[in-house]
Amino acid sequence: MFKYGQDIGIDLGTATVIAYVKGKGIVLREPSVVAVDNNTGEVLAVGKEARRMLGRTPGNIVATRPLRDGVISSYTVTEKMLKYFINRVCGKFIFAPRIMICIPSKVTEVEKKAVIDAASQAGAKKVYLIEEPIAAAIGAGIDISKPCGNMVVDIGGGTTDIAVISLGGSVVSSSLKVAGDKFDEAIVKYIKKKYNVIVGERTAEDLKINIGCVYPKIQDMEMDIRGRDLATGLPKTVTVHSSEMLEALTEPAMMVVDAVHSVLEKTPPELAADISDRGIYMTGGGCLIDGLDKLLQEQTGINVMIAQDAISCVALGTGKALDNLDALDAKKRR
Repeated sequence: MFKYGQDIGIDLGTATVIAYVKGKGIVLREPSVVAVDNNTGEVLAVGKEARRMLGRTPGNIVATRPLRDGVISSYTVTEKMLKYFINRVCGKFIFAPRIMICIPSKVTEVEKKAVIDAASQAGAKKVYLIEEPIAAAIGAGIDISKPCGNMVVDIGGGTTDIAVISLGGSVVSSSLKVAGDKFDEAIVKYIKKKYNVIVGERTAEDLKINIGCVYPKIQDMEMDIRGRDLATGLPKTVTVHSSEMLEALTEPAMMVVDAVHSVLEKTPPELAADISDRGIYMTGGGCLIDGLDKLLQEQTGINVMIAQDAISCVALGTGKALDNLDALDAKKRR
């Protein structure tokens, strides 16, 4: 049985791609990693399989992340990845799907065009774009159509998007290329400097998830990791504590806090008063680092809440925004 063209919402993230199908909810959640054979240009694996290959491939196979800092860094690989995911979500179709894709709030026209072209080439009939903070706010259950200010801080893998939203649009917004990936990089640098040991991105990410923190913990936790000793060139095991993670992660965390501060400074006073009453909403996988909400609350003096399903907020918001596609099309025709 062939299905007709569906409406699909895609959170095209630097670290993860999440797809939402109208009427079904979230149907796909995969790492945005692609393994390509350099000799033939053939895609060997996408998503979880390709992620396992990161840093473990022979010369002719390259496992890459085609999105960096929230924008497309490798156009052809992104197109192949989107094609693979769209085919997986849709199955067989008579009509091509309409697709809504999330983009960071401060992308250039060229970067927007790259996203639209990649999705069109991958099989979309029509492509719509939605700003990440707006999608995150809708996904967090905030009614953005009212004339009152809501502040959303969406911390993903490549970018942190901060926006003050009122009447369905962003009044003041900022996009910062400091997010999950930069936290991982800070951990890699710290361990190299302190222990003279090199660890990979995946090990750094495991450290961040398990014992990472940006606010002092009551109980100091520890974790054993393996890396390559720079002096001997041999594998070495070191024990890392959460107090050391605090030291490593404070700098990127404070950059996020400073960016929130500068958006608040530019916010009109009436909306600033609303935010003071309602608090700041945090979404995205990056906001789950232990203590980030406490740090932001301490530095701004405003109540900070982490959205219920923080990782899926942007995809859920995109999914809800799909309900307005017919209205958008009608507006264009008029």
